[in-house]
Amino acid sequence: MSDKQTVFVLNGPNLNLLGMREPHIYGHDTLDDIAAMLEDRGVELGLAVDLRQSNHEGHLVDWLHEAQAEGAKAVLLNAGAFTHTSVALYDAIKAVTVPVIEVHLSNPHAREAFRHKSYVGMAARGTIAGFGPASYLLALDAAAKL
Repeated sequence: MSDKQTVFVLNGPNLNLLGMREPHIYGHDTLDDIAAMLEDRGVELGLAVDLRQSNHEGHLVDWLHEAQAEGAKAVLLNAGAFTHTSVALYDAIKAVTVPVIEVHLSNPHAREAFRHKSYVGMAARGTIAGFGPASYLLALDAAAKL
């Protein structure tokens, strides 16, 4: 077990398809590319990064609980489409004391109207969106300062 504080990076549905799915919106970087960038930045910041992805809402809820139980420094959460639909994620974020930072590659407010409402954002400490993969790096920098 590392002496470094851990930041959980949780990714929701379809983010396993990054690099292939709508690259004009989400870019050409894969989730593995983003993981490598985060691990490198984590080393610079003295943080361990635990990156996970699931297409299942319950996994994200369980991982939020796990982050709390393990004393994580923060959670970066890109809930994908669950951002706009999941009261369960809203409740899970409200139930834990670990700070949650909402992350998006694109800017949901510049997209379809149904993406403008974020249950995750209503419960999260803050939101970083619209900067492509750099959104994750900016969120990790913010987590380091919490």
